[in-house]
Order: sequence, then structure tokens, then C-alpha cells
Amino acid sequence: MKLAVLRGGKSAEREVSLRSGANVAKALRARGHDVTEVDLDGNTWDFLRDGGFDCVFNALHGRLGEDGTVQGMLELLGVPYTGSGVLASALCMDKSRAGRLMEGVGLNVPEFEELEAKEGVAAGVVERLVAKFTLPLVVKPVREGSTIGLTIARDEDAVASGLVLAGRYDRRVLVQRLAVGTEITVGVLATPDLKVLPTLEIVSENPVYDYDAKYTAGRSHHIIPARIPEAARHNAADAAARAFSELGCSGMARVDMIVDAAGTPWVLEVNTVPGLTELSLLPDAARADGIEFDELCERLIEHAVGRHHHHVGPAAI
Repeated sequence: MKLAVLRGGKSAEREVSLRSGANVAKALRARGHDVTEVDLDGNTWDFLRDGGFDCVFNALHGRLGEDGTVQGMLELLGVPYTGSGVLASALCMDKSRAGRLMEGVGLNVPEFEELEAKEGVAAGVVERLVAKFTLPLVVKPVREGSTIGLTIARDEDAVASGLVLAGRYDRRVLVQRLAVGTEITVGVLATPDLKVLPTLEIVSENPVYDYDAKYTAGRSHHIIPARIPEAARHNAADAAARAFSELGCSGMARVDMIVDAAGTPWVLEVNTVPGLTELSLLPDAARADGIEFDELCERLIEHAVGRHHHHVGPAAI
């Protein structure tokens, strides 16, 4: 097939997206496809409209790629594309609204509050947040990924500086109770049958599994299956499948969680365009399930084309 791989873009995750896209393009070329790598810019609309592509593989992370905007463009162009549709993409990128929806269907989500980022921090806000959530607590932008703009605040000064930092990335800021336990992620595929991949435990060499730990070789380690009780693995897999389905996801997603000492999985977020670099989590989990990376990419393309041609959707718009 003649394929376009969307990569790069304008989000804070641009560099990771470039690596994901290059990795995907290499895999699809190995499968015999004619692949063009496309760095999202103002000319992308015309290029995809006139390019005669059979499908677009979306490897854009973050805003203007993972949040429903590009999905809407591709819907208007009538071009098949991988991953979730407009609504699911927008919902999952919005940690606040996704969290409320998941709470509403009975999933465990750490308690949180959304704030409007303003110049400076108003008097009494930090003290109120500390009293509500206790220290340490988490501060992060509502609509960013890869832990960009995230702070685990261990004192009041860190809460204040965390609010300012998160506000640089989004006018909407999330303050959340810190879930303590084993950090895991669960990949979900639906191409089209839903399949939950093995639980993957993340061990970071850094104090926090941050951007550096995620994308620098040797800074983190993946353990499959996660070192949690079998019942907890089952509960985590069930929570991932429910989150994926309730949010209307399609194709693939990665559900990040903390499993506490009682074995309860606390859902942190759902990533509809998870990292696809040589160090990323979803490809490792798929490989542990016997799905090599080139086959994973092929499945996603075939699903996107089949979904488009059979009018099953379009893609949960």
C-alpha cells in the first residue's frame, strides 16, 4: 500500500514523535509498503489530499495529533487512519474529563481537582490543596503527555512552583492525590477484536519515571509480567479493557496505572497514540505476547483500512 506516516508536529512531544514515526516507517517498509514520512505543518492538508494514500499511520504524540484535531482533518479528507477517532482522542488527551468519565463507570482514579492557571498563585490556594490531598501530591497540565510539566510536590513551595510550571503548558492544571505502589502499564489492541497485552512493570533509575527515564536508554527497565499478584494483574487487565472501551478507543492504547499494596489498580491516564520508539512500552508488551513490531504496525494499518472501507464508524467520531 501507499502509506503516509505522520510524525513530528508542534507539540512538546515533537522529538519523541519523530522517533516513533521513523520506527514505524522502517517497520512498514520492511513489510513491503511504499511509505512517505510526513512532518505535520501547514501544508499537510494539501499533501494528504492530493497524495493518493491508502492509509495514514498517525505517530503524532500530544496536542495537534493525539487530541482529535488531526483525526478530524483525516475524517474530512476521507482518508483511513490508525488509532482512535475524534471523540476518543479528544477525551483521552483531556485527563480531567477522561478521569471523570472513568470514575463514573466505577474505575479507580486518584482523587483530583482541576484549576485554571493564572499569573502567580493566589493566596491560600497551596494551603487548601495540601490540606485536601496531603503531601506529596501531583501537579500536571491537563492536556500534555510524557510527564511534560509534571511535578511530584513534597512541600508547599514545590506545589506553588508546580502550578506555575504546569500552567506554562496548559491553562488547565490538574492537582491529584499521589497513588503509591507499583507503576505498571497495560497495552490494549482492538484490530478489531479487543486484546489486552501482558502487564508491564516500569522500574525507573530516576526518582520519577519522567521524560528522561522514558526516552534515554538504560534509565528505565520493563518487567513483563509485572511483579504483582495474579489477582492484581487480572484486575489491572480488566480495568484497562474497561477504560479503553468506555472512552471509545480504537486500534491501540496504553493505560497507565499504579497498583497499590492491596492490589487495587488506580488508573492514571489512557494514551491513544503511545510511544512507538525502540524504547517504548507498548511495543515491548506486544513482543511479549508474540507480536513483533512490524506485525503490530501492519495490523493497525489493516484495521484502519478495513474500518474505513466497511464504514464501521467512522472511528468513534
